[in-house]
Amino acid sequence: MGKLVLVPTPLGNLGDITDRAKSALVEADVVLAEDTRTTGKLLTLLGLEAKLRPYHMHNEHAQAAGLVRLIAESSGHVALASDAGTPGISDPGFLLVRACIEAGIAVEALPGPTALIPALVASGFPCDRFVFEGFVPQKKGRQTRIQSWRTEARTLVAYESPHRLRKLLDEVVEWLGPDRKMCVVRELSKLHETYHRGTAAELQAYFAEVEPRGELVVVLEGAPSSAKKNDE
Repeated sequence: MGKLVLVPTPLGNLGDITDRAKSALVEADVVLAEDTRTTGKLLTLLGLEAKLRPYHMHNEHAQAAGLVRLIAESSGHVALASDAGTPGISDPGFLLVRACIEAGIAVEALPGPTALIPALVASGFPCDRFVFEGFVPQKKGRQTRIQSWRTEARTLVAYESPHRLRKLLDEVVEWLGPDRKMCVVRELSKLHETYHRGTAAELQAYFAEVEPRGELVVVLEGAPSSAKKNDE
């Protein structure tokens, strides 16, 4: 019986891929790719070759059962790679991992790039305990989600689109207060990597003048103990 190997890929800097990850890609019977064009380009840049098959958010439900059979019948392993970072972290992967476990198929997750950890540890906020929120909902449940942060004492990490960052900052100022400290991390590991630190009001004013661009990670300081008392 084969196994499923989750292979993290670079966020931007090709030097971040590990030798184990490269071996897992080229030795796989097939590489399940979130976007075969993106993974194909990565392989070309690395001078590697692999057989690619699409596996993304639009087909993951329909393909799960068939892929479990494919992996079970494999003589080696099947690799899963998202466009950037670790599969399953705000990317497709969870459903297939769960299906493989239920079928008794081994799952191996290689260590490697993921945007939330470097953003968290470089934010300056406590990182011994934190909450990862993934992508902030676009519409349904957005207000409820953000307002739930009012009393969360742990550091919060979330992904947000550059097109909605200004909206998020407005919401944080309104619902969490203008003095809540934040760090907006842009383009991790890439040429224009930047960290913008300050209060919600200060970042609101900054990004009102500077258009947000690129991939973003937003880190918020945990709520002060007084916030929980006031909310009770």
